[in-house]
Amino acid sequence: MKLIYEKSSPGRKGVRPPESDVFAKIEIPSALMRKKPAELPEVSELDVVRHFTELSRRNFGVDTNFYPLGSCTMKYNPKMCEQAAKMEGFAALHPLLPQLRLGGMLTQGALQILHDCAALLCEITGMAEFTMQPMAGAHGELTGIMLIAAYHNSRGSKKTKVIVPDSAHGTNPASAAIAGYSVVTVKSNSRGVMDLEEFEKTLDDETAAVMLTSPNTLGLFNADLQRIVELARSKDALMYYDGANLNAILGRCRPGDMGFDVVHLNLHKTFATPHGGGGPGAGPVGVSEKLIPFLPISRVVKRSDGTFALDYDHPQSIGYIAPFYGNFGVILKAYAYILALGREGLVRVSETAVLNANYLMSKLKNAYELPYDRTCKHEFVLSASKQMKNGVRALDIAKALIDRGFHPPTVYFPLIVKESIMIEPTETESKETLDAFAEAMLEVARIADENPEALRAAPSTTPVSRLDEVKAVKKADFAYIPNA
Repeated sequence: MKLIYEKSSPGRKGVRPPESDVFAKIEIPSALMRKKPAELPEVSELDVVRHFTELSRRNFGVDTNFYPLGSCTMKYNPKMCEQAAKMEGFAALHPLLPQLRLGGMLTQGALQILHDCAALLCEITGMAEFTMQPMAGAHGELTGIMLIAAYHNSRGSKKTKVIVPDSAHGTNPASAAIAGYSVVTVKSNSRGVMDLEEFEKTLDDETAAVMLTSPNTLGLFNADLQRIVELARSKDALMYYDGANLNAILGRCRPGDMGFDVVHLNLHKTFATPHGGGGPGAGPVGVSEKLIPFLPISRVVKRSDGTFALDYDHPQSIGYIAPFYGNFGVILKAYAYILALGREGLVRVSETAVLNANYLMSKLKNAYELPYDRTCKHEFVLSASKQMKNGVRALDIAKALIDRGFHPPTVYFPLIVKESIMIEPTETESKETLDAFAEAMLEVARIADENPEALRAAPSTTPVSRLDEVKAVKKADFAYIPNA
């Protein structure tokens, strides 16, 4: 492709010649030119609108269908929170606007929300201070491990490893490894939690931190937690709390009170700001008193005159970990959600989440294998081992649920359960929805016994049916068709 320059016509009306007095034309190589006009349909506006409206109906969304995904659950988008995030005074702000301008208050509202939301999260979790900058849960994890590393380095401690249970989210060992630590995995015991004896054998003076999710990815609370904290303290190891499952214990207990030193929260999970489609998220990190000096900059502070400002004077800080101040719109929605629910509402969140999970578990545990038959918290894990006797896998069950109007649960995680199906009903669904989902799961279990081949062909009601996922990854087929 090349440019051809022509002299402009000085007498052309309405045309202002450029300084070079030439117009540039792009000459497209003939090999790239169409041989015939594009065959574009001629349709009416109504047909166009109906076409795209029909496509939108095929989209699966939390506003249209139930998402029983465990561990990274879609909750719902309260319209009140969406409206708050769309307010012009917030949405139209540019992050480079000055904090104060000619005595004006251009960004004071946004800074106050960051400050006040951090204070609320401190109260909810029992931590001393929060940074609102991390852009998602995994980003928060990395930030937390960097804070732990900075703390140990400041003390001259040569710590080399981080302990995680075998049920941990995959981002836990990944974050620790990126921060330069070796990762040591401790197996779960017969009750589905990290084995205390194995942990005690693994813990030593080289341990920088212990990363735990509480309740864990099986939806189970570890009754040995206080002992784990005591043992970690004896080796000067810090306790890290993966806050992905905080909605299970809101208002009932606080990570800081349980002995954790670092907490990351998924605002896009616990506080109803879903990150459907891959983003955006928000993963603020809270710390105990001794880790405050290492928090990222900048930090929002409240000055003596009542105004808010950004503070950069922290020589021990790990520095910048995100551009500007985090995903402000997501933080704003979470702030509105917390204010709307209040203390009593947040307690009810955990009560309902736990009630719903145990209700569903009781309805399904006879049809599917329940590897850990004990009271769960906000989620529980089944196994399709019974159905595997007929050649039906967890993936087949997941695909069959699509035909019945439900998003599949999380499958094949956690890895310690064979053919795992992780279900989190959340605190936001009605009993009618839970009953309908339970009936669909029971129906699928019956079909697995009577006509397993039907499940292996699911889904059959979607525009695209079952794909060979392994082949699609290993033998991707990309084609360029010239002269189309």
